[in-house]
Amino acid sequence: MTETRPPDARRTPLTPHAVVEEALSLAESAGLGGVTIRRLAADLGVTPMALYWHFRNKDELLDGMVDGLYARVNSAVDTSMAWPEQLRTLWSSLLGVLRDHPSSARLVASRNPTSDSGLRVTETVLDILRRGGFTPAEATQILRHAVSTLSQLVTTAPGATSHADGPEAKERTRAALGSLPPKSYPRLIEAAAPLSECQDPEGYFAFGLDLLLAGVEAMADSRGERV
Repeated sequence: MTETRPPDARRTPLTPHAVVEEALSLAESAGLGGVTIRRLAADLGVTPMALYWHFRNKDELLDGMVDGLYARVNSAVDTSMAWPEQLRTLWSSLLGVLRDHPSSARLVASRNPTSDSGLRVTETVLDILRRGGFTPAEATQILRHAVSTLSQLVTTAPGATSHADGPEAKERTRAALGSLPPKSYPRLIEAAAPLSECQDPEGYFAFGLDLLLAGVEAMADSRGERV
């Protein structure tokens, strides 16, 4: 029996927010490449023309998805904390959002924020870095690398995108590394277990964030004490 959609009178009014929410959900179930105007319209029970009323093309829809992700980031920071801890708070929130939407995470690194939410997050990061003593140019470079790093951290997490990474595959990888010539590859052999799988996913993300922050702090320290 074919399922029928409820009549228009009972349907939730279509809004840009509703379209973006459905697009983010579709990206996680079908992959970012599966997000098309036609597929999205079908899932929402409307015609493609109804979506074009809110987003003139897919490019605008992708920008809307970026805005939707930034809207989930908590940009409120306690300015009484040291500036590195303020960065940690903000970047932890962004990382959490990207982990919830790994299929859309690369959009954040490839598209400039245009909404109030995206601009607010960007402004907050730049302000923290300026108060940490970095010039506008330096703060911009750090911001760009940080967003790219956090996006990559999520999209390239061990096992994050590979469906063939089951126990058998991990065991084969471990066995292959363990069978290498000991004289030539002693470090690879001793690291065979951690290299073959991500044994601590939470630790993986925490370490990545620590590494990013440590680099920023080291750069600040190398320039001497800053206000």
